Amino acid sequence: MYLPGWHASRSGGLVMVEHWLNRPRLLIGAAVVLVVLSLVVELEFRTRFSQIGCAVLLVPLVVAAIPALSVSLVFSGHGGREDRFVSPNRSDWVLSVTNVAFSIDPVYQVELETGSGWSARHWSLGTWNTRGGDFVRIDWSGPDQITVTGRRKLTVFDVHPDGSLSEPRVLPKQSDPGAES
Repeated sequence: MYLPGWHASRSGGLVMVEHWLNRPRLLIGAAVVLVVLSLVVELEFRTRFSQIGCAVLLVPLVVAAIPALSVSLVFSGHGGREDRFVSPNRSDWVLSVTNVAFSIDPVYQVELETGSGWSARHWSLGTWNTRGGDFVRIDWSGPDQITVTGRRKLTVFDVHPDGSLSEPRVLPKQSDPGAES
């Protein structure tokens, strides 16, 4: 079940499939629970020594799984969605900026989500670091154009009619005429 979710997490993948199936810890946890449940169900048909051996193996597994799952739930994922920008021409084109860093300094992943419902797709524009990186802001610079403004450069993406992205064009940033060097 994880493979379709992992495949959908790539650029151009279906948003809902990724949301529901790209959960490796949850799916592995469910598989472990089912294996343990099948072992417990089979206990009544085993000999006394195999029941003791199975219990010796299951007790540490259960004791170790509870804190591991708790820590996983507390520290899983990343910062979360920071901002969303709807296209001025199409309400079904949305830029989403997500903080994917687990630290003080944010690292932003920027995606374009196109469509709605089960047919919605997401297209990755890239990941930018704010500390020592080249990311200031992102916005719609035209009806079908997205501009990522950095400290030293502009990265421009054109959006095709189907919602997919063109290759980025990197332009040097114009210096402000009123700013002193």
